[in-house]
Amino acid sequence: MLLFFALGLLVHFVFFASIFDIYFTSPLVHGMTPQFTPLPPPARRLVLFVADGLRADALYELDENGNSRAPFIRNIIMHEGSWGISHTRVPTESRPGHVALIAGFYEDVSAVAKGWKENPVEFDSLFNESKYTWSWGSPDILPMFAKGAGGDHVYTYSYDSKRQDFGAQDATKLDTWVFDNVKDFFHHARNNQSLLSKINEEKIVFFLHLLGIDTNGHAHRPSSRDYKDNIKTVDDGVKEIVSVFNHFYGNDGKTTFIFTSDHGMTDWGSHGAGHPSETLTPLVTWGAGIKYPQRVSAQQFDDAFLKEWRLENWKRLDVNQADIAPLMTSLIGVPFPLNSVGILPVDYLNNTDLFKAESMFTNAVQILEQFKVKMTQKKEATLPFLFTPFKSLSDSKQFNILRKARSYIKYRKFDEAVSLCKELIHLTLKGLSYYHTYDRFFLGINIAIGFVGWISYASLLIIKSHSNLIRSVSKEVKKPSHLLPCSFVAIGILVAFFLLIQACPWTYYVYCLLPVPIWYAVLRDFQVIQDLVASLLTYPLSHFVGYLLVFTLGTEVLVLSFFYRYMLTIGLTAFAAWPFLTQLWTRAKVTSLSWTFFSLLLAVFPLMPVVGRKPDISLVMGAGLLVLLLSLYVVTSLTKRKDSCIKEELLVHLLQVLNTVLSMYVVYSTQRSLLRKQGLPLMNQIISWATLASSLIVPLLSSPALFQRLFSILLSLMSTYLLLSTGYEALFPLVLSCLMFVWINIEQETLQQSGVSCKQKLTSIQFSYNTDITQFRQLCLDDIRRAFFLVFFLVTAFFGTGNIASINSFDLASVYCFLTVFSPFMMGSLMMWKILIPFVLVMCAFEAVQLTTQLSSKSLFLIVLVISDIMALHFFFLVKDYGSWLDIGTSISHYVIVMSMTIFLVFLNGLAQLLTTKKLRLCGKPKSHLM
Repeated sequence: MLLFFALGLLVHFVFFASIFDIYFTSPLVHGMTPQFTPLPPPARRLVLFVADGLRADALYELDENGNSRAPFIRNIIMHEGSWGISHTRVPTESRPGHVALIAGFYEDVSAVAKGWKENPVEFDSLFNESKYTWSWGSPDILPMFAKGAGGDHVYTYSYDSKRQDFGAQDATKLDTWVFDNVKDFFHHARNNQSLLSKINEEKIVFFLHLLGIDTNGHAHRPSSRDYKDNIKTVDDGVKEIVSVFNHFYGNDGKTTFIFTSDHGMTDWGSHGAGHPSETLTPLVTWGAGIKYPQRVSAQQFDDAFLKEWRLENWKRLDVNQADIAPLMTSLIGVPFPLNSVGILPVDYLNNTDLFKAESMFTNAVQILEQFKVKMTQKKEATLPFLFTPFKSLSDSKQFNILRKARSYIKYRKFDEAVSLCKELIHLTLKGLSYYHTYDRFFLGINIAIGFVGWISYASLLIIKSHSNLIRSVSKEVKKPSHLLPCSFVAIGILVAFFLLIQACPWTYYVYCLLPVPIWYAVLRDFQVIQDLVASLLTYPLSHFVGYLLVFTLGTEVLVLSFFYRYMLTIGLTAFAAWPFLTQLWTRAKVTSLSWTFFSLLLAVFPLMPVVGRKPDISLVMGAGLLVLLLSLYVVTSLTKRKDSCIKEELLVHLLQVLNTVLSMYVVYSTQRSLLRKQGLPLMNQIISWATLASSLIVPLLSSPALFQRLFSILLSLMSTYLLLSTGYEALFPLVLSCLMFVWINIEQETLQQSGVSCKQKLTSIQFSYNTDITQFRQLCLDDIRRAFFLVFFLVTAFFGTGNIASINSFDLASVYCFLTVFSPFMMGSLMMWKILIPFVLVMCAFEAVQLTTQLSSKSLFLIVLVISDIMALHFFFLVKDYGSWLDIGTSISHYVIVMSMTIFLVFLNGLAQLLTTKKLRLCGKPKSHLM
């Protein structure tokens, strides 16, 4: 069995990793030739302002008095430049937003593995193509564009990362630091001949990354005075910097200014998903080469923003975020970034029609270069008779379009040339997507075959080793034939040879060869399959169909709960009615009523809002008080016992009660300190980390008695959970744990009802009780229900108070008791632990259910594995490679979550066993129950 679990872990790791190889591979190719417009550019230098986290509406709308929060920028819109909305893509995070702006492509999700900081792949950018680039701002953004840039021409000036504090001081100082340093830079340049000569060159870029708005948005939300005042500070700073540039360069009219944002922010202070408040960012441009404001009488857009912002008479020019990169490169005359997929927005350009047409032609050739490289790579790695080219853009069609566009330019038909180049770009982008996803169907089929084989194998193992289903019809075992293994060896050799001659990556061998041994293991037990069919034929058809329908319905409810959280409420409501549909109600009325009450109470949480809710510390305090009341009841019951180790038990519980009180104090005092902008108190931070560190150790000091150990685990984990809570979710683990306690009781009742004798009362069972192997029993139909309950409770633990599939569900305020200085990995780890705490509570309860129902956890775990794998197979087929980026990303995240649950179930099962069975400082050798 140990070999099976090791094999299962390996198989699931391969299935899990496959989704990244199929959907999360880098879209970039290398080996293209740089392309640039042959005509002289309108600007010698470009200044890029990126106001991190600035929403389009926050900049463009008027305040309650009818005044603009950014009067200088609004004056630019009306009198000097062009404006519009830049549409970003998911994930709306700082790094991918800046990559789209500066490099012109939408970064693949593999970058998240490095916290959006370093380059998972090398890419070209505007900064790399410039003669010189000077940049000021956040240490998280600037280095990624300097690292890997050819030559020593990208200079960065960053403040210390500790300044990025969501809780201390005023975040506008991050922006004033940038403005002050830019002014000092030009002041210093006047006395430094070397620097002076560099900044008077052409094709240079100045980049000002302004993080204050994003920081204030996270800390105080976009509706706050802090966020809005920060916009005014940025507007004043931009006005001052523009004045510095104009004065320094003597108003030579050769400077282009671009003001935009990497992403927006939701009303509740988060970003990362696809809400319009996150994906709609401002774009304001003015200066050399930029078209002046255009007055219009009417404009057609799907939204009502123009009227709200009172900008309906100034022409709005919307772009995709990646389009800004080719705009900037054409303005200063540098080559387009090699990996850019942006389409030059010619409507922004104030230049000759010839310049626009030539720039558009260069843009089309630059993207076509990527298409050619990608097609060549795929063609060389595919057998000629199997290669299917992208038919919409054959070599002859490429040549004809380019020739025709060049002819249009020659005969001064510039509008036709621009239109034809745009058509070529759209075809090329489709072709890039086609070759990028060329192997997706082939790999997907192999993974699906392996999945079905593994589910079949696990199901056969359950039937063969842990049930009595086929024993009554077992037949004489036939001598194994050599035909089957030889056939599968031949299939494996043929598959490997096919992959070898196509020079496929080594991962393809894993995905294509893995189903071979799995299906061999399934078909080797063909006799078991025959016995199973014969056994099922002896059951009444109505019973079999009924059980199958219930199982299917339950599985579909679990799958649908990933899309609609209210399905969990429906499921929990059905759970509440379960005792009344059986004989449980007549045997255990109090237990049944408790089960119904807590099921219905837990059913409320999936109906609560996931995002957009405001912090409510009173609910966190209320949850803490309930924990203290529960602790008081347990301590009172302990004092009535006459036990030799009672003092040790009381000491442990009092320590945990003290921990809960301290957690409540830290939550309250931290919130008050942050509201006063005094930062996170050091003592609060120390207590929080000490509580987190001790949460997995203190329970090991308690008695191994079943309920006492479970309660000790709850107390320790609740102390940490309170520190990570901002509202009603603090009550969730408490209600979930109460339901888990009742579950343990009700399962023993169902066991007695089914005729299995219980040799011990729950109050006398200890987790360290050494269960004899002879006490284990075979699986029955009721055990499928127990396994289903576990999976349902695990899904409820994931989605009960949030949607882990959406980045919007994560509120940075949750970790402010631990740290307020921006640290993606540390904050992400703390949030993940918050998610896993209810998971651990369910797994510990499951350990108790296994012990009290006299069932080996191996057999029950196998059923859980099959159910979760059936769900994973659902999501594998539901993965999308079309539609919006958000739809694609969400469908993939569902699959990743279920596969992660399957893999982590093994590790968390071990953690639950450690928490329940181990005992520190015991006066005897600790024991542990067997699986």
